[in-house]
Amino acid sequence: MASEYHRGEMDISEQVATFHLFNGLTKWGSLALTAMMVLLVLWFCTPTGFLGAFISAVVVTALGVFFLRDKPAADH
Repeated sequence: MASEYHRGEMDISEQVATFHLFNGLTKWGSLALTAMMVLLVLWFCTPTGFLGAFISAVVVTALGVFFLRDKPAADH
């Protein structure tokens, strides 16, 4: 019943864990797809060749990991 509901008293740890998992999969999956697309596009659609495309994909992956990693929480 509606009278049994008390705002803020529900355990939401499973919802929080699911939210963080979904965000992590979305973030890292997008990076993996981006690196794969860079590799394939440069390899097959330009005269760069495999080595140039691979190096570009590694650079994209390294930059993505650097910018997408979890930052430490700021203490206030």
